[in-house]
Amino acid sequence: MSHVDFAIGIGGENGQGIATSGNVLARIFARRGLHFFAYNAYQSIIRGGHTFLTLRASEEEVLCHGDRLDALLCLNQDTMDRHLRLMKAGSSVLFDSEKVKPGTAADGVQLCAIPAKQITPNRLLGNTVALGATLNMLGIEFSFLEEILTVQFRKKGDAVIAENVGAARGGYEYAAAHFKPWPRPLPKTGREFGVITGNEALAMGGAAAGVNFYAAYPMSPATGVLVWFAKHARELGIMVRQVEDEISVANMIIGAGHAGCRAMCATSGGGFALMTEAFGAAAMMEIPVVGIDVQRAGPATGVPTKTEQGDLWQMLGAGQGDYPRAIVSVSSSQDAFDTVPELFNLLDRFHCPGIILSDLLVSEGTSSVDPAALKFNGPIDRGPILFPKDVPADVNPTSGSNDRAYLRYKITESGVSPRAVPGTPGHLHVVASDEHDEDGVLISDEFTNPKKRRAMHEKRMRKVEGMLRAVAPPRLFGAANAEVTLVGWGSTLGVIREAIARLATEEKIIANHLHIKWLVPFHAKEILDALVQAKRAVIVENSISGQFARYLRSETGFSAHGHIRKYDGEPFTPRQLVAAVKEQLAGKTTLSVPEHEISV
Repeated sequence: MSHVDFAIGIGGENGQGIATSGNVLARIFARRGLHFFAYNAYQSIIRGGHTFLTLRASEEEVLCHGDRLDALLCLNQDTMDRHLRLMKAGSSVLFDSEKVKPGTAADGVQLCAIPAKQITPNRLLGNTVALGATLNMLGIEFSFLEEILTVQFRKKGDAVIAENVGAARGGYEYAAAHFKPWPRPLPKTGREFGVITGNEALAMGGAAAGVNFYAAYPMSPATGVLVWFAKHARELGIMVRQVEDEISVANMIIGAGHAGCRAMCATSGGGFALMTEAFGAAAMMEIPVVGIDVQRAGPATGVPTKTEQGDLWQMLGAGQGDYPRAIVSVSSSQDAFDTVPELFNLLDRFHCPGIILSDLLVSEGTSSVDPAALKFNGPIDRGPILFPKDVPADVNPTSGSNDRAYLRYKITESGVSPRAVPGTPGHLHVVASDEHDEDGVLISDEFTNPKKRRAMHEKRMRKVEGMLRAVAPPRLFGAANAEVTLVGWGSTLGVIREAIARLATEEKIIANHLHIKWLVPFHAKEILDALVQAKRAVIVENSISGQFARYLRSETGFSAHGHIRKYDGEPFTPRQLVAAVKEQLAGKTTLSVPEHEISV
């Protein structure tokens, strides 16, 4: 018997409690031990507009939000008008019979009219009534919903809890008397999962990495990282600062990093544009810091609440001149959590800044997480660094002899020089954003010495080879003899993996996947070795110009055989990738741009 795979859509206006409804269902699914992923397509206005949340749950890992719905909750007429035509036989559509009028549904679609006004006089609780009805149709005991609602509204007092529980119970009982339940009730697996967003995972990964300084200026869709740090700062002993602008943010974390802290910030593309000079300075001064860029649709303010992979070249060119850095992408909440400590360990070994590329789909997506997989006691490698406590007590802090012997930027074969934090006795040194000699003295203070400039520049860039060896190269996922190799990075991992499974089972097309996690350093040889063996390599990315395709070509000389791109602000669905692969294998095109099924 196949596993249960259930998807529900909740639609309405901003302000109608759609996110709250999704959070309640997510917690219930997590407590039943179900994997899930939720994607909320919303508008950049406080009230109004069309918001549509998709929540998909299964006994097995959920790789993306999918492309089909088993249930639809229409909190307004607009949702019914937009989405009813997409509902298939066997699905159910729930709506308030006094506020929403159904259109013509496909055969086999159950239209579930709920008289919400008869169930509760509070018209603001229509979503709660619908939640109760939904849970009954899913075969889930009401006690689960009552418990979650109690937690959800605890701060608002007993009266609010009682009103919401009563409305939910009314919907639950009405559905039991009038609607046909979903044919396969959602099981209780015996496990329990947590609920996490990608932004929370990035912040928790920072805590696991030993971050003790975090600064940010709020900018969607990265603000959730700041919110988590601010909420937990005191108990974790982390200094958190909301700063006046992103220039100050970047310089603050560099100062903290210079002092020996593990320091981090997060923003979106517009905010990172203000940080670029500072990140170049961090490389010149050889200070490890982490900046997170949560991509949204650009350019400029762009579409603040929509997703895209359009910042790759911005990150590649972040700062004038060449300098060593690490740029790594994340593909899920769990991957985000794991990546932050890994990146910090790498940067502390090689004394350079690093960038994490996320996007709205990952960072604002909500998913299940196994608490045991969140390793807060993983290895922390601070690399070659000297703190005051490490210096013998008999060293005279006022003696100049030891200071002159210390070369902060000593030229080494690896490019990594001995690092001492400020205040370490006997290790006085100059740190500046100008080019310098081994002891930190600016080369322009004597004259611009070409030999010293070349030697120091080459020293810094030798770190890149070391970092390349320190991180794992990508490996092909799937059959070696595939008809098509799908290439992606970041948030496309899940939808590509599901599309590969569908291509095999539904279309008898064998595909495999090359997922690129580390963008800098870039494993050009290993990637090229894999792609030259591909019968047909197709790059999947959320950008109009094919930013990763251009980067791949610039680093390897390899030109992909085909491209699948989406840049309307919405993520790919498995169905879109399957259709695109089929049309490209049929020779109809080498560039597929799937259209979103509905306007959201």
